[in-house]
Amino acid sequence: MTFQAALFDLDGVIFDTEPQYDRFWERMAARFRPDAPEMVQKIKGTTLVSTLDNWFSGPYEKDREELVRCLNEFEAGMDFPYIPGFEAYLDGLRRRGIRSAVVTSSNRIKMEQVYRSHPGFAPRFDAILTSEDFRASKPDPDCYLKAAARLGVSPADCIVFEDSRTGIQSGRGAGAFVVGLVTTLPYDTVHALADLTVRDFRDPALTSLFL
Repeated sequence: MTFQAALFDLDGVIFDTEPQYDRFWERMAARFRPDAPEMVQKIKGTTLVSTLDNWFSGPYEKDREELVRCLNEFEAGMDFPYIPGFEAYLDGLRRRGIRSAVVTSSNRIKMEQVYRSHPGFAPRFDAILTSEDFRASKPDPDCYLKAAARLGVSPADCIVFEDSRTGIQSGRGAGAFVVGLVTTLPYDTVHALADLTVRDFRDPALTSLFL
């Protein structure tokens, strides 16, 4: 298998942050949407704008300002530990001349916290696309189509790394080969959606990719 570019989601793919987000959104659901506990799973991989539009409209619109305040406060204090094996895997891609991009539903404010936590993060990629760069949230393929165009390659020549249902659907919809990481969802769920399923970047199944 040969690919020209690797496109990485952020949370649950590059950084092991999903458990932190789960706890945060469980608190928010209990506080603002106790009638919709399914929200926590359904918003994975989507933008904040999409979350607000889909879950905090009508009678819940009054809670938006406080929710955003809580989210900004939470993200300012987050930890950003790398998923095991990611840094070594990315370095290997760069040695082979494979281009790379971050494609995240996070906004630029959140990314500034990432850059403060990991000062050398941004230079390791050829492009970083955030929610402000997309017209539609995952599972729409727009984000991965735009990332491929930014790198000057066809989506069919890209490999996408995702962990959420909406993210995997987005990558598949763009026409890319999708590797699903079992960092957020059960193995069987990811395996049913992705082209290849791995537990992290140390998985032997990744060895043949890009070779």
